[in-house]
Amino acid sequence: MAKLTGKVAVVTGASKGIGAAIAEELAKEGASVIVNYASSAQGAEAVVAKIKAAGGKAKAMHADVSKPAEAKQLIDSAVSEFGRLDVLVNNAGVYEFLPLGQITEQHFDRMFNINVRGLLFATQAAAAAIGEQGGSIINIGSMASQAPPPGGSVYSATKAALDAITRSLAAELGSRKILVNAVLPGPVETEGVQAMANGGGGFIAQLVSRTPLGRIGQPRDIATVVSFLASDDAGWITGEIIPAAGGLR
Repeated sequence: MAKLTGKVAVVTGASKGIGAAIAEELAKEGASVIVNYASSAQGAEAVVAKIKAAGGKAKAMHADVSKPAEAKQLIDSAVSEFGRLDVLVNNAGVYEFLPLGQITEQHFDRMFNINVRGLLFATQAAAAAIGEQGGSIINIGSMASQAPPPGGSVYSATKAALDAITRSLAAELGSRKILVNAVLPGPVETEGVQAMANGGGGFIAQLVSRTPLGRIGQPRDIATVVSFLASDDAGWITGEIIPAAGGLR
């Protein structure tokens, strides 16, 4: 039997990239999956179609998780659709690197509203919906919280906040059998990272040169770690900040 059979999962920001890979992997392991999106309905429906074609269960749902009311509606709709909630993967996020002199209020607010506020209120709603059986909250962070790059002060700060929230909520929710962990990808081959590589400067090449496994990550490299943390096999793991970056430090 697949290791997530009978579980219901919500994956935020799952219309492409790492989020899409996570949704597909959780469904492959037997979970019924809500594929959340904020702007790309077409992308989310494509992910759902792929999951269903492989015999899995999934539904696309729109919500801007930076708005608490929409985050709560997403969780409520997931419970209404599949009858329960076991797993929340906080994957929705944005990144933009700017040098200090170019940082604006708009840049700061956008980063923190989605990367921190969205995560916190989606988790608040999910924790209220998870039943006595317990569950798992998995936050997708970044190695930028461990080694902030030049120009990444605001982005790195949001991911450092994610790490702190992860540890705090693990301590708070442990008595309810809700596990809270974070997975920290290094560079992963997604549209956004490819755009950075195309922008020049050799940033991605520099990171790969510092990666012992000698390559850029693939979305499934992250998805399989998340799938493990969502399973009962990870029942003794909480409050952990887990790099998934090929050894990059």
